Order: sequence, then C-alpha cells, then structure tokens
Amino acid sequence: MDTSFYDSNLFTFVLLPALIFFSRVMDVTIGTIRIVMVSKGHKLWAPILGFFEILIWLIAISKIFENLDNWFCYVAYAAGFACGNYVGLRIEEKLAVGIVKIQIITRMNAEKLINNLKEAGYGITHHEAKGSTESVSIIYSIINRIEIKKVEEIVKASNPKAFYSVEDVKFVKEGVFPVRTATNWRIRKGK
Repeated sequence: MDTSFYDSNLFTFVLLPALIFFSRVMDVTIGTIRIVMVSKGHKLWAPILGFFEILIWLIAISKIFENLDNWFCYVAYAAGFACGNYVGLRIEEKLAVGIVKIQIITRMNAEKLINNLKEAGYGITHHEAKGSTESVSIIYSIINRIEIKKVEEIVKASNPKAFYSVEDVKFVKEGVFPVRTATNWRIRKGK
C-alpha cells in the first residue's frame, strides 16, 4: 500500500484538518439538536442523535491523537466546534420544535388584538391588570413554536407598541390551537 499520499503535505495540512473540521461541525450540530430534543422530552430522537454524535466525535478525536504533532488539526477541531454550535442553533431555529407561551401586555384597548388572534385560531386568555403607571391588558396564549412569527405579525399589525415575551413550555394538556393544513406543515408531495 502506497502511504506517500498520507505522508504528503496536502493530506497533513489541508485534507486531514478539513476532515476533522467537518466531522466536528457535524457532531456538534447533532449534539446541539440532541440537547434540544432532550429538553423537549423527545425520548426517541435524543438517543439516536446521541449515537451518531459520539460515533463522529470518536472518529475525529482518533485522528487528532494519530497526529498530535499537527497543530492544524487542533485549529480545525476548535473551529469545527465553534461552527457546529452556530449551525446547530440555526437548524434548531428552523425546526422550531415545541410549544411556547406568549404573554402580551398592551396599554391600548386590546379588543382588536384579541379578535385578530381568535380569528387566526389561537386560544387566548386575557385580563385587565394594573401596570406600574397605568391600567393594562394582559393576553396569554400557548402556541406551537413554529407559529411565533405569525403571532408576532398579528400583534404588530393590531398593536405595534405592545410588549410581549415568549417562554418555552414543556407540556400542555388540552387547549385551542389553530388547525394545520398541509401547507402549514410545509409538506411537499413527491415526484
């Protein structure tokens, strides 16, 4: 077997660090998504993702140990870790797994906002309250995380100066949620 390729500068200083970098990006990305699945209670996905995360990590770290004198591998390993965190968070943001509670506080009359949320199919609870300087209306709704942008658009269109916050919710029992169609799920029929 010809080992001259593996001893070449191209392999040692370019290809091997690139492989380590991409391996690290993949395993950290998978790890980030796995942590989200654990926090959301997805008991099936977390161990499956964990298996592949560690398998890829073992391959990357074994290459580091085989090349302890190559500092390019160290840099690639660290850069892959940093990039993997970023990629994992971006993917998790796009997946938008889980449910959230949105709390909207408005000083204006909240009827228009309440009606717009109800018309869009969202279940809401609201009450009048006393703020630090004046009376306010507080509106609560439990929504699927993927719906945050849509609810934000309704809030901004109905009451642009409303204050709102979003919190993760691990579990809900019953409730009013908008009916989803195939387009809401972004399902595309195969060719």
